[in-house]
Amino acid sequence: MSSKHIPMASTVVDSILFRDAFGTAEMRNLFSDHALIQRYIDTEVALAKAEARAGVIPAEAAEIIARESTIERIDFDHMREETDIVGYPILPLVHQLVAMCGDAGRYVHWGATTQDIMDTAVALQVRDALDVVDHDIRALRAILADLALKHRDTPMAGRTHLQQALPVTFGYKVAIWLAMFDRHQQRLAELRPRVAVVQFAGAAGTLASLGDKGFAVQQALAEELGLGVPATTWHVARDGFAEAVNLLALITGSLGKIALDIMIMASTEFAEVYEPFVKGRGASSTMPQKRNPISSELMLAASKAVRQHAGLMVDAMVQDFERATGPWHAEWIAIPESFILTAGALHQAKFALGGLIVDAARMTHNLGITKGLIVAEAVMMGLAPHTGRQQAHDIVYDACRTVNTQGGTLAEALAALPAVTAHFDRATIDRLTDPANYLGLAPQMVDRALELSRAVGA
Repeated sequence: MSSKHIPMASTVVDSILFRDAFGTAEMRNLFSDHALIQRYIDTEVALAKAEARAGVIPAEAAEIIARESTIERIDFDHMREETDIVGYPILPLVHQLVAMCGDAGRYVHWGATTQDIMDTAVALQVRDALDVVDHDIRALRAILADLALKHRDTPMAGRTHLQQALPVTFGYKVAIWLAMFDRHQQRLAELRPRVAVVQFAGAAGTLASLGDKGFAVQQALAEELGLGVPATTWHVARDGFAEAVNLLALITGSLGKIALDIMIMASTEFAEVYEPFVKGRGASSTMPQKRNPISSELMLAASKAVRQHAGLMVDAMVQDFERATGPWHAEWIAIPESFILTAGALHQAKFALGGLIVDAARMTHNLGITKGLIVAEAVMMGLAPHTGRQQAHDIVYDACRTVNTQGGTLAEALAALPAVTAHFDRATIDRLTDPANYLGLAPQMVDRALELSRAVGA
């Protein structure tokens, strides 16, 4: 392909190089120019039908508008040129629809304002995009549930402040990831009815141009499009869309947390998990040994970008009076990109976690590198009934110091202390210092998380 035939994309969401790394074709299609304009037309057609049902315009006119208003007849170049002049795309669209519909064209856009059509179109896009996100989260939850169950009893080092803390299981770690997405699924279900609502209110939001027919048309329009009816006009009440993008920020934030865990665990020194092997994926141009965690890196990048858009959407909520002077336009940037980036991150997560390579032997090895110090608490709590908690702490602390300064294992250091051997034989000391014997309720927490997850979105 010659360079003159390469599409002139300039952002990662549309780039011929990066678009499938940062997004998915399905979500890009939902937010494409073509799809958006089709939603504008859908809204104009549905409005005509609703007004015919309410007796506001002739039924024959609505039929003609529905039949003649097709995207195939739109002159996109002319629409773009006129949009540059007007500042909004609806008047340029209406001019073309009016011409398409002949005498019936006089009833196109009857009683509506530009923002009515644009907001309703975006509400339709968001409704459908939330369905895609919902489907992806369900698929990811199934992957995480299987992974948590498989590794319910796989011991590994739990880490706090990047230091080994206490033993956990890998299944316990995955169950924490799963629970986050169970909550996201619930949040999404709660959000949908708040955001999938029609916008039809007229110039200042009072439906004045339709007299006593306003509510009837609004209700009929909502029914035509499969949307809800809002309590009030939301021209300048943008909490619904802001909530949607902030939910995406929560979703990608959770993906970013998982990504960070995977990247650290995949580092050479840890070597506990790896993303699925695909020849050439994560390769370095200069270091043949490299196997970079590409999906996790993309998930982390998406979480940072969507977080920025979430802040932009909250900022755009601050609007003046009954129609805003600019914040609305920020949504045009934030909403499509946020959904596309979220879809891309979920796609990467399904790939990375669906084929995650878990090295249980390496986890066991890492669990032993402190030579038993990771279960010092277990020894202390075992000794406490005999000596009292504080004295037990001091005894075990001295043993830990011996390991740190002189080497050897915690079991060996404890076995050399009369204060310990007065109560424990060597077999008991070995049992207390085996990390696999101090998992707490981690396996049972996996069971509980899986049980609760099965009840979510059922």
